[in-house]
Amino acid sequence: MPLTFTLDPAVTPDLRDGVLDLWADVSNAGGAVGFVPPVTPEVIRPQLVKHLAAMAQRRMRLLVGHDESGRVAATAFFSFNSHRLMTHWVWLYTVMVHPRHQGEGCGRELLASAEAAARTFDGVEAIRLTCRGGLGLERFYGSCGYKEVGRVPGAIRVAPGDDRDEVCMLLPLA
Repeated sequence: MPLTFTLDPAVTPDLRDGVLDLWADVSNAGGAVGFVPPVTPEVIRPQLVKHLAAMAQRRMRLLVGHDESGRVAATAFFSFNSHRLMTHWVWLYTVMVHPRHQGEGCGRELLASAEAAARTFDGVEAIRLTCRGGLGLERFYGSCGYKEVGRVPGAIRVAPGDDRDEVCMLLPLA
């Protein structure tokens, strides 16, 4: 089922809890979103609070997708650069689709919605993101128009003896 996307939704307790639950479910299903399983929403909460504080300061914006039941099913956070020489591109962080929606095209919907949203941001000409190597994510992002522009071998330590590449991807908007 297609998701309904909203940029800059009101941050309500339901939205906050929905994002926390999504983040935990994605992490516990093996998603590369900053945590490794097992993880609980309470472990993730401090990171979400940082995102919400950045949103309140307009340094970050949230794109959220809801499924037909109204549950939070997908997210992507845009982070704006404060350095005056880098304001022409944004970071895309915490790109997630709930495991129950995997394989339905929701990831492509999310990235297309993120691209459309970024095109409305004044002066933004590109989106950058990083992903964890070893999961095929760079192929997925590549199929959505992103190009690999850098790779740092072993930059992400998932566990002792399990280091992964950090892959930097770019989507030009012009």
